[in-house]
Amino acid sequence: MVITIIEKVYSFLWGDLFTLPLPGGGALGISLLILLLIPTGIYFTIRTKFLPIRLFPDMIKSLLEKKADKSSLSSLQTLLVSTATRVGMGNLVGVVAAISAGGAGAVFWMWITALIGSSTAFIEATLAQLYKQKDPLYGGYRGGPAYYIHAFIEEKQKRHKKRNLLSVLFAISGLICWCGISQVISNSVVSSFKNAFSIPPIYTIVVLVILSAIIVLRKNATVKVLDMMVPVMAVCYFTITILIIVLHIHLLPSIFSRIIREAFGLRQVAAGGFGAVLMNGIKRGLFSNEAGSGSAPCAAAAAECDQPVKAGLVQALGVFIDTIVICSCTAMIMLLAPEKLVKGLQGMDLLQAAMKYHLGDFGVIFIAATLFLFSLSTFLGILFYARSNVSYLFGDKWIWQTAYKVLALIMLFIGGLAAYTFVWDLGDVGIGLMTIFNVIILYPLGGKALNELKLYEKEKKEKRN
Repeated sequence: MVITIIEKVYSFLWGDLFTLPLPGGGALGISLLILLLIPTGIYFTIRTKFLPIRLFPDMIKSLLEKKADKSSLSSLQTLLVSTATRVGMGNLVGVVAAISAGGAGAVFWMWITALIGSSTAFIEATLAQLYKQKDPLYGGYRGGPAYYIHAFIEEKQKRHKKRNLLSVLFAISGLICWCGISQVISNSVVSSFKNAFSIPPIYTIVVLVILSAIIVLRKNATVKVLDMMVPVMAVCYFTITILIIVLHIHLLPSIFSRIIREAFGLRQVAAGGFGAVLMNGIKRGLFSNEAGSGSAPCAAAAAECDQPVKAGLVQALGVFIDTIVICSCTAMIMLLAPEKLVKGLQGMDLLQAAMKYHLGDFGVIFIAATLFLFSLSTFLGILFYARSNVSYLFGDKWIWQTAYKVLALIMLFIGGLAAYTFVWDLGDVGIGLMTIFNVIILYPLGGKALNELKLYEKEKKEKRN
């Protein structure tokens, strides 16, 4: 019965809420989450006067902010934490799935989704800064949607409350989501290592769990590890992609032409496939950059900033890095391989086949190692997010923090041995519910973030004068 309920909720959140007919006999399926996130992104893009483009230099400058308190995190460190969770399987398997189902044109719609998603990421991260609290356990600060939802409801009701229902539901949804993601992570890693090295799943998963446990069960090891890991793995992946592009530079104009042509092409519309192109690009973009889901604000709240807007600008940059840079790397690796070579393949098999074409056996090994690092960083990142939700629900006690970490490690282990699809659906249900609870508050509370943006720009203008 529980599984049936999970499947129905999953279908309600991610399935087609309604369909729009298209020329050529096709249809455009619109899910509830698409209906929430795309209009929200467009709304805040307009309200911030196209912030992702207009204030891109400021995003870069915000990374250089220095912190005064050693126990708190810098803007750069919180970007690395949020990037760790964004730069994961969505950038590998997710992009492959989008192009497999929607063709090269799906990449264009992923780019568009990232541009409008950056504005949403800015709003939620700025709010997380405005309503952050001191963290008595880990030092520094903590916060996120559970905290700014709580503050909003207290302001409206004009009375103090220890907890409120909406914040509790968000926090529980987050913890459910991140446990589900733990299983997906381990299952993908053992599959890629089995394909690349013929290593039995039990060996891979034991190493992954032990390594994760050593890191997450120490007080502040997570951020230190991510500080080192994320830049290295992102730069290595980007460098390999640049090498592949240079080797096939003569094909680049035709690849960009194909992306644009298939994004709007008459062939897709006539064949009834335009809906698949559009929706797969948008869905994968949303899954990957997480803008609006309320995950990244849990990291943004931990930053020490002299102005809340700077944390928002940094997280907006995170969406750009995730989708425009890393997801595009995966797309280029695939699209620069001959179509006949990858035809009929899916998931990691497709990506590993493309890498084998480009770099031989080293390419297969590189992708397996990259997925391992991406997945480990994702696991570490989601457990950092979980800190604030666990504290909101159960108070500032080490026993509850440790209990959730142990539960996540158990889920990581189980996921490496068997693929329980209903648990994967549970992860998607969790992030779907998080998004609903978060987005409905962003509209009434977003004005405070917009006011902070006006103050920031006013001060910047005064300094110039």
